[in-house]
Order: sequence, then C-alpha cells, then structure tokens
Amino acid sequence: MQKNRLFMAMMMLIFAVVFAACESESEGPKASTAVVKETSGPIASAPTKIEGYKEAPMLTKLVSAGTLKAVAERMPAKEDIMVEKVTDEIGKYGGDWKMPWGGPNDRWAVGQPTEEALFRFNKDGSAVEPNVAKSYEVNKDSTEFTIHLRKGMKWSDGVPFTADDVIFYWEHMLTKETFGKKIYDAYYSVDPVSGEKALATVTKVDDFTFKVTHKYPSVQFLERVAIDNKWFFAPAHFQKTILPEFVGEAKALEIAKQWGFADVKSFLVATGYYYWVNPQIPTLRAWVAKNDPNSDQFIMERNPYFWKVDSAGNQLPYMDRIVATKVQDPAQRVLGALAGDYNLLGFDFKDFTVLKENEKKAGYSVLAWTTAAWSSTGLQFNQTIADPNLRKLFQDIKFREAVSVAVDRKEISEIVTNGLGAPIQASVPEGLVGYQKGWADQWSKFDQARANQLLDELGLTKRDKNNFRLNADGSDLTITVTENTTNTATFLELVKKYYEKVGLKVDVKVVDAGTHNDLKYANKIAATTENISLVNVAFRPDTLVPLRVLTPWLGNYGLYTSSNGKEGVKPEGDIALIMDYWNKVKSSTTKEDITKWSNEIIKLNQKNQWLIGYTGPTPNLIVVSNKMGNVPKNLIFADEFRSLGHGHPSQFYIKQ
Repeated sequence: MQKNRLFMAMMMLIFAVVFAACESESEGPKASTAVVKETSGPIASAPTKIEGYKEAPMLTKLVSAGTLKAVAERMPAKEDIMVEKVTDEIGKYGGDWKMPWGGPNDRWAVGQPTEEALFRFNKDGSAVEPNVAKSYEVNKDSTEFTIHLRKGMKWSDGVPFTADDVIFYWEHMLTKETFGKKIYDAYYSVDPVSGEKALATVTKVDDFTFKVTHKYPSVQFLERVAIDNKWFFAPAHFQKTILPEFVGEAKALEIAKQWGFADVKSFLVATGYYYWVNPQIPTLRAWVAKNDPNSDQFIMERNPYFWKVDSAGNQLPYMDRIVATKVQDPAQRVLGALAGDYNLLGFDFKDFTVLKENEKKAGYSVLAWTTAAWSSTGLQFNQTIADPNLRKLFQDIKFREAVSVAVDRKEISEIVTNGLGAPIQASVPEGLVGYQKGWADQWSKFDQARANQLLDELGLTKRDKNNFRLNADGSDLTITVTENTTNTATFLELVKKYYEKVGLKVDVKVVDAGTHNDLKYANKIAATTENISLVNVAFRPDTLVPLRVLTPWLGNYGLYTSSNGKEGVKPEGDIALIMDYWNKVKSSTTKEDITKWSNEIIKLNQKNQWLIGYTGPTPNLIVVSNKMGNVPKNLIFADEFRSLGHGHPSQFYIKQ
C-alpha cells in the first residue's frame, strides 16, 4: 500500500510538472529549434526606478572598515547592470547553501550552478539570452556577430572586465589549446557547397565590444557558444602570470609545482578550464572559491563585485556562501539530506521512495525537474574499442539487438525504478525535437531465444567449461562494464544475470570519476551505463556526433575529428554519414534545414541503436529545504542548461 501511495504521489508530481510545462509553452516560444533571426538581441539593463544599490551586511562591514569600495563603485554602469528576475519574491541576505560533493574531481557539482556564461538559454530552452554579454547584433546572412559587454563590470578582484579578456582568451588560450581542449566546433563555419570548414576570426571593436566573423553562415553560433564554450573569456591579468608564453617554460613549471602539480600541462588544464575551484583565480561568478578544494569542506564566498541585482537594487547573490562537504559514499548524500545537513541537492530517481517518505519529517520538498534523457537504465558499447574481437562484435547490429532483447525490461523497471521508468528502448522522449514514433518499442520485447539465435549467427557458438560463449577464434569473451559510481550496482546485477543466461560473461569494474574520465580518453572503456541526454542535437551534437572525445560509444571517432585526422579512428559507414549530416546542419541558412538534417542524425541513431536502453526516462529529483526560497519547481534539468544552474541560483535565498 505504501508503495502504491508513493507511486500515485509521484504520478501526481510528474503530471503537475508536465501540466505546468504545457501551460508555459502555450504562453511562450514552442520547440527548442529556434535560431537567431533578428538583427539585434535583447539588452538586459536596469529599470530606471532603481535609484541606488543595497548590499549584503558582510560587505557593508568591509566598506565601513575601508577595505572594500562602496557598492555603487563595484557595479557596472547603471545602464548596463543586469537585473535577475526572481522566481517568487525578493530574497533576504545571509546563510549558506550546504551541499555534498566528491572533492576536486567533482568540480561540476559547484561548477554548473555557479557558472556565468556569455549567453545562457532561456527558461524553455528555445533560444539564448545575453548574460555576461549585454547585447548583440547579427548581420543578415549570419556571418558577423557583434557582441557588446557591460561597461564597468569587474572581475572578483576588482580588475575591470573588458573585451581584452575575450581577445586574450581567444588568442592565447583557446586557439593555442593551452587548457587541453581543442578549438570548439562552434567557431567553425561550413561551406554549404564544398563542405570546407573555416575557423572564425575574433576582433576587438572597442573596450566593450568585439566581433566574431565567419567565412560562411553560422545561424546557430550563439546557441553553440552557449553550450560549447560558455565562458568566452579569461582574466588576462592573471593568466599572464602563469602561461609559459609569458613567463617561460621553466618559470611555469616552478609555479605549477608550487600549486601542487607535477607538470605544466595538468596545471594549465586546472587553471584554464576548471578554474572556479582555485581561490587564486579571479572570476565573474556569484561566489568565489576561498580555500583549498582538497579540504574536507570546500567554501565559496559571495563575490563583492558580482554584477547582477534584483529589481529592488539588491546586489546578488542573496546567500553568503556555498559549503560543499566531501563525501565518499553516495549513501551519505541521502543520509545527509534526511538529517538536514544539506539544504539543496539533486538525486537520481532511484532514491525517490526514501526521500518522499521522509519529506515532512526532514523539512524538505522533493521537486521533479523534467529531463531530456533517452533512458533511465541502459548500456552503450564503444564502437572503436581496441580489442579487435570486441570491436567487431559491438559494431554488428545483431549484437546490439541480442543484448537488447535478452533482458526483461519489466523486471528492470520494477526493481530499479519502482515501476516508474517504462520498459522501453532508449529513444528521444515524446515532446522533444527528434522524437520518432515507434522508436521506444524497438527491440524492447523480452526474447532470449531470439538473443541466442542472433549470438549464434555472429559465430559465438563455442563455449568454455562454465558455458560462457567464446570468440569465434576460441579466445575469452568478457564484456567489462566500467563505472564511476556504485549507484548502478542493482541494475548491473540484473543485466549481468540476463546476459549470462545467453552465455555472455560480464565483469563490472568500478573506478573513481577521474580514472573513468582518463580511461574514456584513452579509449579503454568497453561498455558503461552513461546515458544520452540532449534537448536538441543541433544545440548539443557531441553525444551523437563524433566531434570530440566525450561519449564512450563514439570512442576514438571523436578524437579523429578533433585532431583533424592525426589521431583516433576514421568514421566509416553510418558514423561517417552522421558527420556529413552534421556539416549540413552547420552550413544550413534556415531553421527548416537545420531541423531537417538534425532529424537525419536522429534517424541514424534509431536505425543503429548504439545506446541500448532498458527503461524510459524518469525525472531528476531536486531536494530543497523548506527554508530555502526562489527555487523553481518545474524546470528542465539538462547539461545544456547547466542543471541546477538553470534556476539561476544567485537569486536563491534562505528564509529568516
């Protein structure tokens, strides 16, 4: 009975979310396929009714002590200030956002919600809006983007933020790949006739304006930047003190070792890409790192130069600090939420029952944010894995059909998702761009006889003494699933049981997040449960299109693209066709063509089913203390929107 009540409660919660989403859609933009058509973008500026600014008491004390400038001197020019819309009401100053995290390798736990991008997505994800940027203009053929910054805006150390910080980043960091990332795909335009790729040019117009010029039309440039390269800038005054180009290789190595790094390369990745966890580095974020991220508690404190206010002129953020407490065991997250140790954090859907049961007792609410995931449980198989036997097997569509029908999805649904994840195939959810009718039913019927038949047809007829199938050449056949969490243990136990019933030996290996990432880049992950989640392939292609090393199923196809063919595995067959379709998306000059070619990419994923899903998507759970205000109840939880960051956390507050 208790389980049934929880089921009904969750269904009502999901219905409320969907109904609210439908309501908002009827009042605003529809699908997530919009591209910039206007010649100029909106300007986010302060209403004239704001006569002056207010600040947090902790900053007022510093101003009174003479150690900090007055708030009006710290803010951008009045006409360029950004006013952040609050979710419910004007908040109160003070208090901490208390959350768990896994230490420095869990950087995104604080990185995503504190991120301040040049452009960010609007609420429904249909288009982007200025954020760090003040406004923009686009010429008629979408080859020239003029971007305006906010006059008087400052880094967290009080140094002015100008177009020089953009140009420095472009010339000395991004195009020189100093922080370990290839030049993002957003900066390339494609000739619609020849398919030639051309790198954009970035030039300074004046101190608060810069221009991005493409050789060919780049209709979705701003949306792509909002995903690929959210921070199109860096603190030049800081970077000049550490980059080998300015201080020399010997000095750079000396500095790296002082910071605790063994070499310059890893040091520059940490300070150029994962910069927000380093207290020495100036930032534009609402909160600034204050201590060593290796500490048991990592602290971020309000940025006295933060450049946003609410409609009453209160400088944001409302909360004084973010306090991230290191946890080793995922169970500590649940226990901490129940005990009130944390006041805002996200959970996988598997924790719904225990969280919902303790909602009133623990004084929090469980919010269900919709997701863009293709499934809630599933596996993907590396199409370029080094082992030739596994590669041949994984690339054969018969194998993927076999491991799909070999598993009883209904049991997975009941045990792993409490029956709330439908027993269906991984596919684009209905309502999202790229939805294909009937896809969810593909290879979803439990049929072990069919699985055995397909595996036999693949030549896997030899067995070892334990009745496990051997490769056609008689060698051992073991599918190793490499995970960076123990959260998937129950699901993988069930998958292992079903795979082994059809003679496939499975080994589950759990490593830390950093090692998992390293193995992915080294092309050594054969299989993993990593999911596909994207709002629109035209906005976020690289989990489906091999542009870089990111999604394990694409393996080293992405490395081939990002290295211009110098490394990796050359795409062939339908993978090569995906690249061709992506170039057509890139070179499209209309929204209709972008949608057309994006759908072709989706259809190839349906045809090949590279991601095998066993249960449909479930909402992402947000547990928020009843003492915290302005947390949206029904947003889309997606990486493109920076997860919790989509709620604009600088306007979250602690109720007094």
